[in-house]
Amino acid sequence: MSSSSDFLIVGAGIFGVTTALSLRSRGYDVTLIDPGPLPYALAASTDVSKVVRMEYGTNRQYMRMVIRAIEGFQRWNEVFGETLYHETGVLAAAKTRMENSEFVNDSFHMLLEEGQSPERLSGEEITRRFPAWTTGAYVDGFYNPRGGYAESGRVVGRLVEQAMAAGVDVRPGQTANQFLLSNGRVQGMRTREGATFGSDHTVLAAGSWTPWLLPEMQAVMDATGHPIFHLKPKDPAPFTAPEFVVFFGDTALTGWYGFPMLREGIVKISRHGVGVSLHPEKDERTVYEEDFNQLRIFLEETFPALLDAEITYTRRCLYNDTLDENFWIDHHPEKEGLSLATGGSGHGFKFGPVLGDLIADVVEDKPNEWAEMFRWRDISPDTTGQEASRYHGDALRAG
Repeated sequence: MSSSSDFLIVGAGIFGVTTALSLRSRGYDVTLIDPGPLPYALAASTDVSKVVRMEYGTNRQYMRMVIRAIEGFQRWNEVFGETLYHETGVLAAAKTRMENSEFVNDSFHMLLEEGQSPERLSGEEITRRFPAWTTGAYVDGFYNPRGGYAESGRVVGRLVEQAMAAGVDVRPGQTANQFLLSNGRVQGMRTREGATFGSDHTVLAAGSWTPWLLPEMQAVMDATGHPIFHLKPKDPAPFTAPEFVVFFGDTALTGWYGFPMLREGIVKISRHGVGVSLHPEKDERTVYEEDFNQLRIFLEETFPALLDAEITYTRRCLYNDTLDENFWIDHHPEKEGLSLATGGSGHGFKFGPVLGDLIADVVEDKPNEWAEMFRWRDISPDTTGQEASRYHGDALRAG
């Protein structure tokens, strides 16, 4: 099997499928390959839910990107003919006065500066508005009515359908293995399955597989796994929107965040922290006993009514972490004919509606107001992450 196209997109997660759609809309012949079936079970995008939130501390660009992305998610709901983006609002709660919680405080004031309408809530008001928050451990915070969550796996599935309908040559069951090179120029990809896909330009949107396909990237990015828990409460009512919404439990200090009751009949709670280094295929994505211990501590402090909830499912969500936790979207400086669109770092999905055009502009060398932050860059090994909501405390050791 072999084919050739103007653009070959490697990876059909949220970075890849939106890029394929944008380039196809600009008149190019586009091929999209992925190990599949789609949405691919091991891809970071494939999940029951992802947070869509504007809260980014002092990072004005990310906030503005999400404001525009939310408009895009609302359009996608119309295009898909079903609601896959749910605007529950977002609660950011703090265990101390907001002024002492940098992420919460900075996000609140940035929202105001950007013309949004967050509502500051005392601890008593949090409990009154959201009765599951019964312990009184959180004494300050705010509620932003704009934001919520997207059913990410279903969104990717619908985008793949859109891509196929638009004429993108979608090839699931094809696992990228080796670049086709000629005189230093990338001319496509050979897959493990034995197919070759030629292209004028290749866009590597392979997420956590990126540093394995391009070993030179191992110095600036890594695959890390983070615990996810699905809990089935005995009484779902207190955990159902609007009485329970997407939340941050002082997450820059704890890592914990979560969702109201999902269509699967569960409350999903996750930890946005350091995680553990994993190979995207060879390592099991298991949750450790220490993760369970930390979850119990969080529930005792925050939602004691969930302590006896059945845990129906666990896994580690895989991030493609760059050292600075910003995306990596640019031409390869040494391999002509190759661009990268990767480095989601655990917070990329929410930008889906703006990613495709951003990446397509970079690939076409067109100006884009967002592109500079994500350019190819020199990062020293001691670079620390910049994503404001993320807990940057001690790493958990595997096993």
